[in-house]
Amino acid sequence: MRSLCLVIATTVVLAACGTQSQPASATTPPAPSPQPHSNLAQLMRGIPFTFANIVFDAQSQDPGAARDPAAVGGGATQTFKNVYGGWQEVENSALALSEVANLVMIPGRFCENGRPVPVGDDTFRKAADGLAAAGQAAYKAAQSKSLDAMIEVSDTVAASCSACHEPYRDFDDPKDRCGSVTSSTAE
Repeated sequence: MRSLCLVIATTVVLAACGTQSQPASATTPPAPSPQPHSNLAQLMRGIPFTFANIVFDAQSQDPGAARDPAAVGGGATQTFKNVYGGWQEVENSALALSEVANLVMIPGRFCENGRPVPVGDDTFRKAADGLAAAGQAAYKAAQSKSLDAMIEVSDTVAASCSACHEPYRDFDDPKDRCGSVTSSTAE
């Protein structure tokens, strides 16, 4: 009897060791799809307005210069200074501008006036691409830690802002904003 129990136990152990465990799930869950959490005006005021001003401020305020923490004013760099201050703050701000180009292209976002953001318009897509490129150029300039480089790149950043503001934002009546200015079919 003891031998029979030993044979059964050995068989069970060998059978258990010989089976391959099946993965819990053969498919991976789908990645969450991006969704907007603000209208376009809120997004633009919350991210690029602040960070573009930090980039622009680096034309005249040396982010690497020692600052009196008790001083009032001192431009956007001093106002928004945090633990990632100085030139690193300017670099991070430039990168934030590039990232906004992705955020403005999330389908389903609306403008402040209730119109959908014209993500299908060629002009809008090109403006978003221009903002991403301007942010990368500003990042490279900030890495040089040169005020002259920041003066030079500021025109690029300003032009990328205007590429969207002029056709979509700069209207006397806010209800006219975010109108389609081009065909949404690129051929």
